[in-house]
Amino acid sequence: MVQIRAALQESADSAVLSAANALARDEAMTDQEVLEFARKFMKAQFANVVPSAGSDESDEAAEEDPLAGAVGNVERELGQSGKSVEVTLSPSYTMPTNGMTALLGWKEVTLSVTATAQSTPESGAAVSMYVVLDRSGSMSFVTDTVDTSVSSCVNYTSSNWAYKDVKPGKSGYIKPTKPCYVKKIQALKTASAVMMNELVKADPEGDLIRVGAVSYNDSTQSPSGMAWGVTTATNYITALPSVPTGGTNASGGMKLAYDALYKENKTEENAHAAKRNSSFTRYIVLMTDGEMTGSSSSWNKSIDDAVRAQCNAAKEDGIQVFTVAFMAPQKGQELLSYCATSPDHYKAPTDMAGLVAAFGEIGKAAAAASTRLTN
Repeated sequence: MVQIRAALQESADSAVLSAANALARDEAMTDQEVLEFARKFMKAQFANVVPSAGSDESDEAAEEDPLAGAVGNVERELGQSGKSVEVTLSPSYTMPTNGMTALLGWKEVTLSVTATAQSTPESGAAVSMYVVLDRSGSMSFVTDTVDTSVSSCVNYTSSNWAYKDVKPGKSGYIKPTKPCYVKKIQALKTASAVMMNELVKADPEGDLIRVGAVSYNDSTQSPSGMAWGVTTATNYITALPSVPTGGTNASGGMKLAYDALYKENKTEENAHAAKRNSSFTRYIVLMTDGEMTGSSSSWNKSIDDAVRAQCNAAKEDGIQVFTVAFMAPQKGQELLSYCATSPDHYKAPTDMAGLVAAFGEIGKAAAAASTRLTN
């Protein structure tokens, strides 16, 4: 009974998720078509566990279909700026008992479940996103992309970084060289702009998407805070120093992002409600090019653990976490892989082109349809 009920719940969950997503993509579907889609999907899934429930013989009467009586409902909400659809399915399945159970007077048992999923069409996906970006000293290091806008520049690397403050004419002074390579911080600004552009394309009026940003090195800088549209966050990122310094500690930035987005903080919910957005998806984008060192040059386990704890809190609260480990060492990759909501939420680009592509993919994913189980 427990196994079959679990299979029935999983089948219903899968069915309403698929049906809600289908309706979000094709709003011309009638309620009857949506529910028929859900019932067929559920029946096929359930038949993997209970083969007799999936019989499609032509002479099978509807009343003999053990899932034919599944009750469903479709809700469509249209706000001023956002849309959402909701599909509910409540199937039941009557299973015969075995001989031993029948002796107790139970010849059959009816099991019932309910599943509900909500989806937002791609043209109206409301979003609250917080971007947490690394501006430590290693972000001043070069990528392998040539900066054609200048003929020469100081190309910082890990091998010459110790001499960054040496004045001209002094021993160790770093002379400008040709060609000039794009610094990691420049690549980050370019990639962030691509992500923001994807959000703007999904929300040109600035009524669906709210974005905040914060940068960190071994300390956490003042954030931009959440705001409608991408302008405030974009200006904040653009203003990051061209030659950043310091160590690496993302725990403070992650806490700021979590505090702004977690469910018990009603600020985002109220902001979206004021725009008549019936639902919204919460995202954190965490980026680093290093490992957690604090103000030192060595990996710090306690800081690494603190970041993991913040990531766990965010994911447990239903916040989707995208992570980008840009040319990062092994410890940094391991941390961000752990923090990501899923393998698809983790990016590990090794050059500027990969970084730009990664942020572009995140922007597209955040602006796309949002489908989730609500019951």
